Amino acid sequence: MTPDRHRAAVLVLTNTYDVTADVVLRILADRRIPVVRADPGADLLEGAPLTAHYRTGEQRGTLRASSRELDLAHVRSVWVRRPSPYEAPPGLDEHTAKFASSQAFWGFGGIIASLPGAHYVNHPWHIRNAEYKPAQPAVASRTGFLVPNTVITTDPGEARRFCTDQPGGAVYKSLWDSRYRTEDGTAQTVWVREVDPAEITDAVSVCPHMFQAKVDKAFDVRVTAVGDRLFAVRIDSPDLDWRHRQNLLTCTPIEVPKPVARAITAYLTGLRLTFGAFDFAVTAGGDWYFLECNPNGQWAWQPAEATAAIAQAIADQLERGPDS
Repeated sequence: MTPDRHRAAVLVLTNTYDVTADVVLRILADRRIPVVRADPGADLLEGAPLTAHYRTGEQRGTLRASSRELDLAHVRSVWVRRPSPYEAPPGLDEHTAKFASSQAFWGFGGIIASLPGAHYVNHPWHIRNAEYKPAQPAVASRTGFLVPNTVITTDPGEARRFCTDQPGGAVYKSLWDSRYRTEDGTAQTVWVREVDPAEITDAVSVCPHMFQAKVDKAFDVRVTAVGDRLFAVRIDSPDLDWRHRQNLLTCTPIEVPKPVARAITAYLTGLRLTFGAFDFAVTAGGDWYFLECNPNGQWAWQPAEATAAIAQAIADQLERGPDS
């Protein structure tokens, strides 16, 4: 490493309550890697100064976070974890608040996404591109995965026909992890669930809905990919959507078949990702069906050994930066 690389800091973008980030930050601290932790959405509200200068052949700037001041020209890596959304300071009228929050999003977001020479895990623009649910089966089918029959439609008749035509039944999945608020204001998570074609109404026409053939699975698998390193656990759960009652699931290590590993590499390359949390449904015959890939998925819920290994792999990515 050059002297500049020794001094270059890791920028971690996340909220104050992100205990998953803490696991990696402790590793970086043990390695004596300088780290600046910032939460753009919250720090701007508290008056954290941010400045960026641009001129021909030069880009420089500073960000002052609670931990230290960061030289934006000397950032080795950026870890985009769970930053708070950009919001306007209190006390502004509605129109001014909307203007301020949009300027914060495009201004701060654009600066942080364009740091010279920084290694991103993952780049925020690539995260957003990879989060579009319709893009996932499209990319997965091109990179060698088995993909369940899927339709995304606003046509109630098409939805009913699709669900009727699936021999093993069909399931509904939301296109974004939005909380559904009931009339009393209670937020509810929309879990994956089976669909009876008879219950599909004209309400499907209000917005796109995603329906998918139900996989006759023996178990689920989560593969956490960090660069070229894969960490896989078999998940046994009584629920169709194992996230629903995580206290009832069991996790055990499992090997990733070579064709699936190659497809994971191709998928990450295609979407320019360094990190991805892949979910699979595995049949009794050993077929691995791609369900989704979260480019910023949680992983610290896994058994301690798997969590520790993933944390070390992420720390390795952040420490080495882009030149290794």
